[in-house]
Amino acid sequence: MMDKYGQTLINNASKLDAVTDACGEITKLATVIVEDNSKAATIALLKKISEAVDNPKQKIEAKKAAQVVNSSLIEFYGYSTIQGICKPTEEPDGDTRTLQDLLDELDALVGLEKVKSKVQDLIVYQKVRKMRREKNLHSAKNTLHLAFTGNPGTGKTTVARIVGRIYKRIGLLSKGHFVEVSRTDLIAGYQGQTALKVKKVIEQAKGGVLFIDEAYSITENDHSDSYGRECLTELTKALEDYREDLVVIVAGYTEPMNKFFESNPGLKSRFNTFIEFHDYSSSELDEILYSMCKNNDYLLDDKAKEKIHVYFEQQTASKDENFANGRLVRNLYDDLVMNHARRVINLANPESVDLSTIKMDDFMFALDETENNGHIPTKY
Repeated sequence: MMDKYGQTLINNASKLDAVTDACGEITKLATVIVEDNSKAATIALLKKISEAVDNPKQKIEAKKAAQVVNSSLIEFYGYSTIQGICKPTEEPDGDTRTLQDLLDELDALVGLEKVKSKVQDLIVYQKVRKMRREKNLHSAKNTLHLAFTGNPGTGKTTVARIVGRIYKRIGLLSKGHFVEVSRTDLIAGYQGQTALKVKKVIEQAKGGVLFIDEAYSITENDHSDSYGRECLTELTKALEDYREDLVVIVAGYTEPMNKFFESNPGLKSRFNTFIEFHDYSSSELDEILYSMCKNNDYLLDDKAKEKIHVYFEQQTASKDENFANGRLVRNLYDDLVMNHARRVINLANPESVDLSTIKMDDFMFALDETENNGHIPTKY
């Protein structure tokens, strides 16, 4: 019997088929993935998605449909499995960043001042605790596990990665690698198989960080979800058994995470550090965009900066629980760069300044016509 994630993937692939005139090819790939878990079909579908998103001639409707299919594919397989198909899950051991490099990287993140302070306190405490143990002083057993709460795009995954590498540098973790999973990586379709999936993921993550995004989805069907309960039982045991060389970070929206812990007190007792990631302000969104431009050899002229700041002010003033934060900036940046390219290609012998300067003309819509997803309507 096809589960809801498989059906959703096929339905969304069919929609992408329709808007790209792919003659059913994308739907066929999705069907093969659902029925056979085909690696070749998965790679082929990911290529189709990439082609739709990256093609400058593709309509915005098709780009959005491709992004939806990509999200459906992740929900069907899980983050970990997708990463295993496309690239290694673990970070290479060749990370040469020093402890100070990592601390500087954390400090350089835009905003998140309370988060940085909390993480810095955590690092200091763990370093002193380790020194006390080495001097044979009493050091109460405590857990390294963390809970991150807040809206999407607020830096939870980025901070989790940095924390893992810092813990490696101060000797708390043997590897410091990062494994990101979702419900689909942990829950099996048959009774008794979920525990095996959880154990496999734990084995992958030992020595590093296991990041469980939208952790509350584990029990999305509440107490009637026997697979979810099986997962939590095994996960709770692992949190205790491997706490000396494993950091589990659970993350998600604030309210669902609070309810998740309230309904699972045994799990909550394994976490003693809860960090809230607040939404970015309009000025912080400005700063994130400027940084992205600088890192990619672009700059915004003053008129573009003024108009974009107003846009961010409108977005933050009208935000709801789905406010995208950093992802809003990423979407805006991608569209600005695309619009810039369409404008510059028509210039005769463009200079370096032309090729690097994003102008107000690249921000091509009235502010009251903006959409909450942050994408700019583009010219075709």
